[in-house]
Amino acid sequence: MPLSDEPTIEGQGSDLWLKGDEDSAWFYLLGRVRPQTQVRALQAKLSARLRQWMFAHMQYTAHGGATLIPRQHVVLSPGGGGIQKLQAQTGKGLRLLMILSSIVLLIACANFANLLLARGNSRRAELAVRMALGAARMRIMRQVLTQSVLLSLIGGAAGLVVAYLLSKMILLLAFPHATRMPVQPGPSLIVLGFAFLVSLLTGIVFGTVPAWYSSQAKAAEAFRTAARSTGERSSIAQKTLVVIQVALSIVLLSGAFLMSRSLANLQNQKLGIVTDNRYVLRIDPKGAGYPLQRLPALYHQIEDSLSALPSAKNVSFARYTPLDGNGWGTCIVQQGHAAPGPQDKCFSSWVRVSQHFLETIGVSIVRGRDFSTQDTQNSTPVVLVNQSFARQFFPNQDPIGKHFGLISPKNSGAFEIAGVFADFKMNDARKDVEPLFLRPLTQQYLGYTEPEAISSERNSMFLNSIILQFSRPQRNVENLIRHKLAEVDPNLTIFYFSSYDAQVAGNFNQDRLIARLTSLFGLLALTLASVGLYGVISFFVSRRTTEIGIRVAMGSTRSGIIAMVLRSTLSPILIGIMLGIPAALYVGYLSASLLYGIRSSNPVAYLASVGALAVSAAVAGFLPARRAASIDPMHALREQ
Repeated sequence: MPLSDEPTIEGQGSDLWLKGDEDSAWFYLLGRVRPQTQVRALQAKLSARLRQWMFAHMQYTAHGGATLIPRQHVVLSPGGGGIQKLQAQTGKGLRLLMILSSIVLLIACANFANLLLARGNSRRAELAVRMALGAARMRIMRQVLTQSVLLSLIGGAAGLVVAYLLSKMILLLAFPHATRMPVQPGPSLIVLGFAFLVSLLTGIVFGTVPAWYSSQAKAAEAFRTAARSTGERSSIAQKTLVVIQVALSIVLLSGAFLMSRSLANLQNQKLGIVTDNRYVLRIDPKGAGYPLQRLPALYHQIEDSLSALPSAKNVSFARYTPLDGNGWGTCIVQQGHAAPGPQDKCFSSWVRVSQHFLETIGVSIVRGRDFSTQDTQNSTPVVLVNQSFARQFFPNQDPIGKHFGLISPKNSGAFEIAGVFADFKMNDARKDVEPLFLRPLTQQYLGYTEPEAISSERNSMFLNSIILQFSRPQRNVENLIRHKLAEVDPNLTIFYFSSYDAQVAGNFNQDRLIARLTSLFGLLALTLASVGLYGVISFFVSRRTTEIGIRVAMGSTRSGIIAMVLRSTLSPILIGIMLGIPAALYVGYLSASLLYGIRSSNPVAYLASVGALAVSAAVAGFLPARRAASIDPMHALREQ
C-alpha cells in the first residue's frame, strides 16, 4: 500500500513524517547502485551528507548533541541479505547450529574412516597376494576409494530421506504456532547439490588414507603369522580418529548442557507477572471505524460483555501487553531539570492501560495508589511508575507527588506520580527490568503543542490488547470470547488470540529450538563416539586374539584381561578430553551472547560432558573387553 494513503487509513496526523517530522526513524531504506560503484566511497559521501544535515537541525545539535554528530555514519549492507536487525536476531543461532551440525558430520566421518581402516586391515593379506600377482598399486587404491565414495553417497542419499522426514518437525519446533509456513521442508536443488558435494568430498577425503594404507601391503605379510601386532600404523591412525571423536563429542555435550541450562534459566526466571488462567486477544477499534470520541463507550461495552463470562475475574485493556514483542518509549524530563543531553539516560518505556491492568497481570502496588474512577479527564494527569523508574529518575526520594514530562522541558510538569508498582519485564525477557510508567485510559493530555506529539497522544488512546483473567482453567474459551465480542460489534475482528502462558513462552522459541537441536546433536555425538570406540576396541581385540589366548594360558585372570583391554583405550580418551575442553571453551565463548544466567565457562557443563562421555566409553569398552576375557587359549592358537 502506498505511504501516501496512510492518512486515509490511520487518520489525520499520521502523515506528519511527510510534512517534516524529522524525528521519525522507522523506515528501512533500499537503494540501487550503478555497476562498478565503490561502496566504501558511497558510504563516505552519504555519511558526510548525513552529518551536514544533522548540523543544520537544532534537535541534533542542542544540549551537547553537536559533539556526537562527527561520529555518525552510514553503513550500506547488501539488500539480498535481508534486514540487518533480523540477521542480528537469528544469525548467531543459525551459525551455532551450522557449527554443531558440522561437528556431528566430522564425528560420523571419523567413524567412517575407522570402518574403512579396519576393513582395509582385515583385507591386508588378500591385497598383498593380489599385488604379488601383478595388481597395480593405483588400481588397489582406486578400488578402495571407489568403495568409500559409494558408501558415502549412499549415506548422503539416506540422509536426505531422513532430512526430508524430519525437516517438517524442525520447522514446527521453530514456529510452533504457524498455520501457513513460508518455508517448504522439501529439499531444493541447491540443498540437493550441497548434500551431493558434501557426500562426495566426505568419501574422497576420509577414504584417501585407508586407500593409501591398503595399497602399502607387502607380499611377505600374506604369509607372516606375526602380522597381528599392536604397534601397526593402522592402530595409530585409528586411535587418532578416536581422539578426534572424543574431543568433538566434548564440544557438543558441553554445548548441549549450556544451552539447556540457559533455556531453563530463561523459562524459570521471575518475570514479575502471573500468566496462569489468563488470555490475551487483540482487536483494532480504529480499523473497525471507531473515532476517538466513541472509544470510552466501546471499552465499557466490551468490559461488561466479557465480564459476564463464567469464572471471569478481571478484564483489562492495554496498548501493549508485557512480553508481546511491542512497546513504546520516550525520553522523560523531571520537573525543574534541564533537557537531557545526548549522554544522559532519560529513556523510559510507557503503556496506556485501563484501571485494573496491574491486578490482572498479578503486579502489586508497593507505594501510593492504583488508578481509580477519580482519575478523569478533568483531574490531574497521573501516572504509575515501576521501582526501576523511581530509582533512576528520583533516587533517594519519595517519588509520590513528583512531576515529569516527555521530551521537552516545556511540559516537564505534565504528569504526577500517584503510585509505584513492583518491577516486571515488559519488553525483553533477557534484559534487566527497565524504567516503565503507565498512563490511565481515562486521561488524554491536552497540553502538547507539537503536531507529532498531539497525533501520538491521540493514537495512544486506541487500546488494541485485552487481557482476561479467570478464576480457574477454561475450555473452549476462544469461541466464547469471539461470540461475546460479536454481540458488541461484528466488525471488531479478533486478529490475535492466545493464552498468556503461550504468549510469554513464544519469547523463548529460538532458545528452545537451539537447546533441543543442540541436545539432539550431543546425544547423536555421544552415540557415534560410543559406537566408534566399540568398533575400535573390538578390532584391537580381534587383532590380539593370539596374544590374549597366550596370556590366559600363562595364568592371566579374567579381570586382568578386561583391565588390560580398557587400559589400551584409556590414553586416546584422555587425550581427546584434554583437546576437547579447550575447543568447547572456545565454542562456548563464541555462543556466550546466546546464553542466559550461565557463563560459557561454567565448570559443571564440562564436568558433566566428561562424565557422560566416560560412562559411555566404559560401557562401549567393557563389552569387547569381556569378550576378550572369554577367549579360549586352545581356540586362539588353533585359529593362528
